[in-house]
Amino acid sequence: MIKKTFFFMICLCFSLIDHAFSQNLKAQWIANSTVADTPNTWLAFRKVVQLKNKPTNAIARIAADSKYWLFINGEMVVFEGGLKRGPNPSGTYYDEIDFSKWLKKGENIIAIKVWYFGKQGFSHHSSEKAGLLFDGYIDQTPVYSDSTWEVSVLQAYATAARPFPNYRLPESSILYDARKELMNWNVDPLMAMGKAVTLGESGAKPWNKLSLRPIPMFKDFGVKKYVGKRTILSGELADTIICELPYNAQITPLFKIKTENAGMRVVVFTDNYLTYNGGDTYLRSEYITKKGLQAYESLGWLNGHKVYYVVPKGIKVLGLYYRETGYDTSFSGSFNCSDDFFNRFWEKAKRTLYLNMRDTYMDCPDRERAQWTGDAVNQSAQAFYALSPSSYQLSKKWIHEMVDWQKPNGILFSPVPAGNWNKELPDQCLATIGYYGLWNYYHYTGDIETLKYAYLPAKKYLELWEPDENGLMKFRGGDWTWGDWGDEKDIQLIFHSFYYLALKGMLHSANVLGKVADADKYSDQMKIFKRAFNQKYWTGECYRDPAYKGKTDDRVQALAVVAGLADQEKYNAVLNVLKQEEHASPYMEKYVMEALFLMNEPDFALARQKKRFSQMVNNETFTTLWEGWNFNDPKYGGGTINHSWSGGGLAVLSQYLCGVSPLKAGYQLFQVKPQVGEMKYASATVPTISGTIKTSFVNKDSSLKLTVLVPGATSAVIVLPTTCKEVKLNGRKVWVNGKYTEEANRTFRQNEIDGSLSFAVPAGKWNIKALK
Repeated sequence: MIKKTFFFMICLCFSLIDHAFSQNLKAQWIANSTVADTPNTWLAFRKVVQLKNKPTNAIARIAADSKYWLFINGEMVVFEGGLKRGPNPSGTYYDEIDFSKWLKKGENIIAIKVWYFGKQGFSHHSSEKAGLLFDGYIDQTPVYSDSTWEVSVLQAYATAARPFPNYRLPESSILYDARKELMNWNVDPLMAMGKAVTLGESGAKPWNKLSLRPIPMFKDFGVKKYVGKRTILSGELADTIICELPYNAQITPLFKIKTENAGMRVVVFTDNYLTYNGGDTYLRSEYITKKGLQAYESLGWLNGHKVYYVVPKGIKVLGLYYRETGYDTSFSGSFNCSDDFFNRFWEKAKRTLYLNMRDTYMDCPDRERAQWTGDAVNQSAQAFYALSPSSYQLSKKWIHEMVDWQKPNGILFSPVPAGNWNKELPDQCLATIGYYGLWNYYHYTGDIETLKYAYLPAKKYLELWEPDENGLMKFRGGDWTWGDWGDEKDIQLIFHSFYYLALKGMLHSANVLGKVADADKYSDQMKIFKRAFNQKYWTGECYRDPAYKGKTDDRVQALAVVAGLADQEKYNAVLNVLKQEEHASPYMEKYVMEALFLMNEPDFALARQKKRFSQMVNNETFTTLWEGWNFNDPKYGGGTINHSWSGGGLAVLSQYLCGVSPLKAGYQLFQVKPQVGEMKYASATVPTISGTIKTSFVNKDSSLKLTVLVPGATSAVIVLPTTCKEVKLNGRKVWVNGKYTEEANRTFRQNEIDGSLSFAVPAGKWNIKALK
């Protein structure tokens, strides 16, 4: 309860702060008088403030297009502030920063370096105008950006020559020429700089209304030396030093060198630029030396497993380093079992998930850095089991951005934010408003305000689909009739299944929000749709569109099960299809695995998952999961080595094998319903807003031992099969010879869930022993 209250108090405080700052209209957007707003422009801003005493409070609202680094008296306060632009098609994000501890009595220098992308991208909507807004208070004294600030263009920064990064990325490959460096501008107030020009107050075009950053500031893990293997490839003109990172990470590269030769070019890139780029050009860094001792950090983050430094002859390398940064969350969840394959899968999935979290969820951290909404559905589900509750805020941001970018005609699209993309992928958007998207977010977080906020836009989108004469829907292919990577896509049924899942999610949402008429409508639609779907598409052996001529689509069978379109009498036939057909991409394989657990086939669910993912899990080169079944493969959109949509099985293992899932929103009540199959041992730690849940089981031929730790603010339902001969709960018999005992009826018995044994337990540690 404490965590939950804190989560919502933070949201309330943000709204109050937003209101307070909105009253100060003195702060102005500022820039340099000569800046041409060209892509990849870097600006230095400075303000000197005199203080009679060391202050106790100092808060600033800072906005920029596009990123900024804040220094107070020469010390780094913020490393990469700002979010890629686009809370909506017109607005800009701002940060709120407490900088009090860096201030002192007397002269204080506020210095801000701004990186203006100046390009549109799949994750960024450029305002097409470089600028900075600083709106703050030091104790009771306002400090704000205006014409008294100083500013200069940092001429040392330029854009590296071809090959340029692909059109999806708003960032440029940075070239830094140390010969043009503006020395000590952030610590020396006498260093000459130009006068800032004002461009309008907060809310002025083209930045428009400001929205408070809804996620934490990025976590800075600090500057570190490379500790892995180092390889030096000696060349005639330059040496290439290859440094290994501990895992695929978001990093900025650093080096310290010495040379007597100015004008020499050092090039830095990762293996994801050189080899594993997912089919398109990625980012790199270049540096032009000055004479003497010098150190440099390239501030545009890269990712990969290896960092390459191409260093010309005549340069002495004194040190090579990296700084990891990323989304501020903790790896609070865990999973372990007796089959090490799934331990390695879970760890790779977790690493891939974290690598694809920053300004937004990303499909990949290299080729696109784009918030494809179908990917985000899978990613948010993983975050609920792998990461601390601070990750919820990124899921909330995703949902808000999806509905705030909705077109006037009701169409949703992704990725958003976006400056050069506006195409609808209906199946992904239906997944977003449906059972595994919006509803799943509410169910795991208990954030009813976001559910309320998104409900009407989701309803408007769903109303774009019109019923046909049979009770199904008229097909809407959208701008990109995608369905999935790979072949043998029964596209009509893929779309129909996601439409039904959208109805299912909206029905649950309408019930929670008290939308009685809507709930009745969705319920009636689902009944009609399910009957029509089975009448038209069930052949007796599988689901198929009569017009579809390809091989039977395994995706469709799985979606029918997880959506609830397929009843139990069809499970054997569906199972036979899933044993024969393997066309789903790693993205869709999550639904296949979940469907098999729902059909009570845990052993085959694990066997298929192991077969399909064996190549990428067993690959020792990569710490992350791939986009497709091969990497660098155009069949899978380019085939990156770090696509988080592939980690959906992480959530399935914790939710179904270990059995942990909420029964009431925000885990006020949850169930532990393990489907152990032949697995000998498994354990899971699940961080929730209501506390940390821990569970483990030991599965023997004649018994099952289950341990559950129920946190203090919750209660749980423990679910076991009725085939158990005897069940003891903390040493007390609660089930004997096919019947609940009197004590169980009096204290623990719960309404049965799916015909299973169910025991309600309060907070505490519970040891269950079941004889088979």
